[in-house]
Amino acid sequence: MFLCKMKHKSGFVSIIGYPNAGKSTLVNALVGEKLSIVNAKVQTTRDRILGIYNSENYQIVFSDTPGIIDPKYKLQKKMMSYVMSSFVDSDLVVYVFDSNSNKNIVGKIKDILLELKVPLLIVINKIDLINQQKVEDIMKSLQSDFLDSDVIPISAKKEFNLEKVLETIKSNLQESPPFYDKTWFTDRSERYLVEEIIRNKILDNFQKEIPYSVNIQVEEFIEDNGLIRIRANIYVLRDSQRAILIGHKGSKLRKIGAQSRFEIEKLFNKKVFLETPIKISKNWRDDEKKLKKFGYQ
Repeated sequence: MFLCKMKHKSGFVSIIGYPNAGKSTLVNALVGEKLSIVNAKVQTTRDRILGIYNSENYQIVFSDTPGIIDPKYKLQKKMMSYVMSSFVDSDLVVYVFDSNSNKNIVGKIKDILLELKVPLLIVINKIDLINQQKVEDIMKSLQSDFLDSDVIPISAKKEFNLEKVLETIKSNLQESPPFYDKTWFTDRSERYLVEEIIRNKILDNFQKEIPYSVNIQVEEFIEDNGLIRIRANIYVLRDSQRAILIGHKGSKLRKIGAQSRFEIEKLFNKKVFLETPIKISKNWRDDEKKLKKFGYQ
């Protein structure tokens, strides 16, 4: 008697939702690696990041997208273009609904979801923060609005019900060889991952406009005898922001550097020498040439 070997399935899955709904937390938990910034502040994901889940018979390529907002400057317009473009090559769309927020799926985004040509899965996130009755009420409402879609309550942070999410995604995939090397967990470069780590530490340590005025660009990444030498420029809009980032006698910048270096060393399992000079790039968020230079296409 011969056992029939299971055929390989692969597919692209777009993760969308409003800011701070838990999209990046979900992707990181499903992939098993820290790919995207996870922070209490909104609008932390700026572009489309691919996280790759691999098992013997499956490869799922997750697209973590920026939170859906009404864009106010060119950077945010590009962020929203990444959301819309993610629908084009997706085999499945996962909408992350924040159960702890008052934001419902309304307007243009609701129309887009209802007109999707691919399956839609809605996950009700953060159910650990609300009571069971509210979970049931949200499920009934969403099931009424999206009759043909699966609705699954989860807690991405607590990793509750994620196996059910994975199984639902797998059931919607087609037979296909893997799109990427099965050892990869992202399509992003080492430099990009370093930039995201530094940006996250700035988000952790500063309030108001500073985190949203900053861009990081790794200028130098050299591995030499077990040591990685990194020079990462921190760009801000104004001199006053540069002074705030530096802090009294350089205390703030040293703290960001130390925290970033610790995370980078964990990621690469190597010693790191990190330089983080701060430079002024006026109006970079609304300048097409500067946005392209920083990789926002």
